[in-house]
Formats: sequence, C-alpha cells, structure tokens
Amino acid sequence: MSPAGSRTAPAEPRVNICGSEAALTDRLAREAARVDAPDVVLGVTRHGRRTVVTGGRAQPPATPREALRYELGSLSKTYTVLLLATLAGEGVLHQDDPLTAHLPPAVRPAHSTAHRITLRHLATHTSGLPRVPHALVPGALLRPHSNGYARFGTERLLRSFAATRPRHPAGRRWIYSNFGIALLGPALSHAGGGSFPALLGTRVLRPLGLTGTTLGPGPAGADAVGHRRDGRTPVPAADMGGFGAAGAVRATPHDLLGFLEAHLDPAGTPLSGPLRAVQQPQLHRGGERGETHTLTWFQHPAPGGPLLFHAGATFGQQAFCGFHPASGTGLTAVATRRYRGCRLVPTAYDLLYALVEEAAAG
Repeated sequence: MSPAGSRTAPAEPRVNICGSEAALTDRLAREAARVDAPDVVLGVTRHGRRTVVTGGRAQPPATPREALRYELGSLSKTYTVLLLATLAGEGVLHQDDPLTAHLPPAVRPAHSTAHRITLRHLATHTSGLPRVPHALVPGALLRPHSNGYARFGTERLLRSFAATRPRHPAGRRWIYSNFGIALLGPALSHAGGGSFPALLGTRVLRPLGLTGTTLGPGPAGADAVGHRRDGRTPVPAADMGGFGAAGAVRATPHDLLGFLEAHLDPAGTPLSGPLRAVQQPQLHRGGERGETHTLTWFQHPAPGGPLLFHAGATFGQQAFCGFHPASGTGLTAVATRRYRGCRLVPTAYDLLYALVEEAAAG
C-alpha cells in the first residue's frame, strides 16, 4: 500500500504500551503518519489488550486526541441496529415487524410497497428506499458545503417516508440508505417508549460501560473539530436533525475499542444475545471480496474466519471500526478531515487485515 502523499509527518507518541506491544506501537505510528489529516487516532485491541497511537498534521489540541469524542457518521448505524436487536431480544418488538406498526398512526404511506418494509429491511439496506429523501437532494446540490440534515427534522423525515415510492419491493435489492436507518430512530422510540437518545443510552451505552459515547455535542473542548478538504478550515459540529439514528453518534477512541471488545466477547457483556444477533449474516452480495451483510456490519472473508467492519464520515471527520472474532482482534481509526486522499479508511482496513493474516500465520 502506497503512502497517502509525499509528505511525512511524525506520529505523536501518545500510547498505551506494555512490553511486547512496542512493535505494534511503532507500526501504528507509521500508519498514522500515512493519514493526511490534522488529527489521527489509531487503536488496536487484541484479546482485550489495547494499544493506541495518535498523530496528525496539526499541532496537538489542548485535550489529548485520544480523549476527544469524534463524529462517527454512518458508523452510528451499528449502534442503532444493536439497539434494534436489544429491543427484539426483550420482546418489545420483532425485527420482521412492519415499519408502519411502530410509527404514529398519522403516518400513512401513499404507496403500497412502503407498507411491506420491515425493521429488518431498514437495518440491512433492503427496504428499497433511496439513500436520502428526494426533498433533501435539491438543497444539497445548491449548498454543497452546508448541512442539509440539520434542517430535516423527524416530522419532515416521516412526511417524506409517507410520500416516497420505494425504488424496489422490500427485500429485493440492496441499496445503501441513510433514509432507511434514520427511520429506525422514530420506530425504536415509538416501540421502546422513550426518545431515541435515551433508549440508546439505557439499553446499549450504559450496559456496555460506554461513558465516552453520546449523540450530541459535549462541553467546550470535549469534541474533536473536523476540517474541510484543505485541512485548515474548521467545520461546525454535525447536526444530523432527524437522521440521528443514521449518523449522530460521537465517541472517544477508547469507547470505540470497548464497543469492539463487546462484539469480540459477547458472553462477557449484559448484551450477549443482541451482540451475537447483529453478527449473523443476512444476505450475500458477492463482488470481488465476497461481500456479505450481517444485520449491521459489512463482512469479508479473512484467514481463520470473517472480518466485520463499518466506516462513517461527517462533513469534516471520518471513522472506521473493524474486528475479527477468530483472532480476537479489533481496530478503530478516526481523523478530523474528510476527503478521499485522506486515506483513513483504506489504511485502517489494510492494517486490520494484515494483523489478521499475521495472527493466522503465527
């Protein structure tokens, strides 16, 4: 894998290290230097033993990079679907319930195909709904640097669903849909009898001990600041409006590692059933890597067993999480810049796959 650019920047050696982890720390520092972003954090957990390295092109912020909360964008979907699996495990709902059964009675879809969409269809991106509501597209085209989600609240989201004709019958095709996952927010709220943030907190975050994870901005200095493509212009904190379930989670790197560790060892958590449920394959999409989709994670074949992962981005930040149950390995990566040349996601994925290969060979 080639470096992200011709510049080289020394990684900032803020690390958790113990004995034989020195080689891994050096390796993470080299990989962090390849990511072209003001702030970068890479973290690895192996059988519960963590190694974290920070770096970046900018001067370190006042709060250590590994202590900041980062915007996860679409990686938030893995938390939302875990909440779905948790409520299903409690008998509050069933994954194959129609979406309309868990929305206010006033929400009456105009198209018959929309009535057949289930909660499972939303989670697995097989609902037939487009990536975003049609009403969101014109604003995004006219104001590409503004956040259209902030002006698109839950009521507008539900009205858009009622008016949208799905592109395909539910269950027929896979179409990545922020729209679909966003609708899980009000559906889970209706079924669970509380707000989506409150349900996520009480049913998922608190049981897993994720005290550094939230759906909203924190006090000054608690959150990482994203940047535009130039790497200098700061981007305001992402307000996801009615799309909170699809992209509003913020988390510290250590909480991300804790989230991965829960998936690697479900039996050691209060959510063992839901954590296993979200890892079960749901559909096979084929492709060069043999793409499979579980209830929430992307899955690729890897030495010793499948590798599961998800990435996400907001207007100025990126995040990646992946794990390999067979080797007990998980990796997380965050950066405060969003553009293709940043190379956070491919760097993180390739590093995780290499660690998995080495574990299988050793």
